[in-house]
Amino acid sequence: MTEQKMLKTPSGDIPCHLLDMDGVLVRGMTPIVGSAEYVQLLVDSSVPFMVFSNNSRFTPEVMADRLNSLGFAVDSSKVYTSALTTAEFINLQKPNATCFPIGEEGLKQALNDQDLQYDDVSPDYVVVGEAIDYSFQELTKGAQLVASGARFVGTNPDTSIPSESGAIPACGAACALIEATTGVAPYFIGKPNPFMMRAALAKLGKGPSHTIMVGDRIDTDIIAGMELGLQTVLVLTGASTESSLGKYPYRPDLVVPSLYHLSVHMGFNEDC
Repeated sequence: MTEQKMLKTPSGDIPCHLLDMDGVLVRGMTPIVGSAEYVQLLVDSSVPFMVFSNNSRFTPEVMADRLNSLGFAVDSSKVYTSALTTAEFINLQKPNATCFPIGEEGLKQALNDQDLQYDDVSPDYVVVGEAIDYSFQELTKGAQLVASGARFVGTNPDTSIPSESGAIPACGAACALIEATTGVAPYFIGKPNPFMMRAALAKLGKGPSHTIMVGDRIDTDIIAGMELGLQTVLVLTGASTESSLGKYPYRPDLVVPSLYHLSVHMGFNEDC
């Protein structure tokens, strides 16, 4: 483990938090021990935070309801997903663009909210998100549309996500199939792309020096936070392990066994 140290803003306050969801707060539909209690500490201490997830399957409302049912004090305004940032990105690039989405309701609703229209004949974009059960027919259609000239976007590069039964294929794995078929590489919008993190910071109204990124993946959460100048915390309840730190030329500011163990580094015992 890293040394015992405090993570504070330049003014000495507890920093606002970007909290990854899968592997930090929950594993599938199971809350990670102590994670709901840590979120409650943030609420009780009026520390701004956002659940910041590459998972594009669900709308913020569904994710908030799911977290509430598991004991987390989170509403939909505190949830920011790769589906939201992908839709915002496409709308900035080409307002009123047409899209062929491959994914679930979270992605489709986000695109709809940005007035991006469905098109399965000649879309501007093929957009791949997370799905628990990818349709081979849709992936085939997506590959054919990309081969015909549609721009190719993925919500996030994760090749797997943790679940109660073990890792399951994620957006990066689905995009790899289309890339192998077409030779066209996707542009990923979610972590570690700094576009998503800058958008989340804008919603929080905070700068990098006043924010920490807490995640379970060195290659997405930690690198994204580090490259934007956030302090970073790796929890060992998800994808990355302490032994895997040696594979990377960078490392987090802090490594903790679980989210709740972060409380001593925030000074909550003094502030609450």
